[in-house]
Amino acid sequence: MSQKNPRDPTFEIGFFESVLRRQPDYAMTVEILGGLYTRHGRIADGLKMDRRLVRLQPQNPTAHYNLACSLALSKRPPAAIKALQTAVSFGYDDLEWLQQDPDLEAIRQHPKFLSLIQQLTPQS
Repeated sequence: MSQKNPRDPTFEIGFFESVLRRQPDYAMTVEILGGLYTRHGRIADGLKMDRRLVRLQPQNPTAHYNLACSLALSKRPPAAIKALQTAVSFGYDDLEWLQQDPDLEAIRQHPKFLSLIQQLTPQS
């Protein structure tokens, strides 16, 4: 019996795609699949899943954060900033991860990104 390379995403992506075909509004599957696509370089597919998740859960701060990441990776800074602002407005507040998330590298020096960092930084 041959074993799949544990780093080969084919099985895992295929599994979640089949679940999604049967339950197209299952938010957890949409979120997982979006992460898998993005992690394995399928940025456009990840972006589609993140947009879908935001439609399914419009007030979920993590969904908006993930959308911001996909938009930043897709080189769409204004849209990424807007999604990130929405995430923060709905309660996203993980400042430490926000500052180091490699997905946001394309917007890290954007003035509005820096303003969000300042907004989330505890005042002493």
